[in-house]
Amino acid sequence: MESDTEQKGSMMIEQDVPHNNPIDPVKARFPCCIVWTPLPVISWLLPFVGHVGIAREDGVILDFAGPNFVCVDDFAFGSVSRYFQISKEKCSLTSHPSTTYRSEEEHVLVESGTNQYTWDDTLRKSTQEYQHRTYNIFTCNCHSFVANNLNGLEFQGGGWNVVNLAILILLKGQWVNTASMIRSCLPFALLFFIGITFGGSSFLTFLTFFAFLLVGWFVCGSYCFKNFIQL
Repeated sequence: MESDTEQKGSMMIEQDVPHNNPIDPVKARFPCCIVWTPLPVISWLLPFVGHVGIAREDGVILDFAGPNFVCVDDFAFGSVSRYFQISKEKCSLTSHPSTTYRSEEEHVLVESGTNQYTWDDTLRKSTQEYQHRTYNIFTCNCHSFVANNLNGLEFQGGGWNVVNLAILILLKGQWVNTASMIRSCLPFALLFFIGITFGGSSFLTFLTFFAFLLVGWFVCGSYCFKNFIQL
């Protein structure tokens, strides 16, 4: 089993990793976290929009950054600005073959070494799947990848999509430090000031329309037209 896994090369995720690694922003290590960073231009207009990824148990970040491409330990669009650490107690995981199994079939698979439902196993499965996905910012993006992982982990029972994932980061995400908050918010503040100064109500109308259009697209794609936004 291990030899087959090792053939996957750069996408391999180690299983025997300590579960209590500390968060270390300097080394870009965020164990069992969802991570977020602003996007150029679009985050300057809508600061709640950004790029997301999810980290392994050792803190290495995985993010869907392009067609058939998942970045490993090279977070696209810069360093992490916000993060949300997930409690594995709220996920459905099998950390050791002696734990309780979800079915007799799972028991046989785990005992034989064919399948183990660990955090990193789930991320590996999703990573391999997204290595064969076409990236599309409107229908299959970084949020799709992270939501897919959360559903695989059955975090809080599953049911994750790009919308409730974005809300989770917006409401519960922690800033790495003051500098990261300034780096994320300052461009919006400057652009908003310039827009109001020279554009007035026209700029506000444009910004409102843009936000409504973008949010409406993902809300409708996630809740009104099932499977339109891929997970």
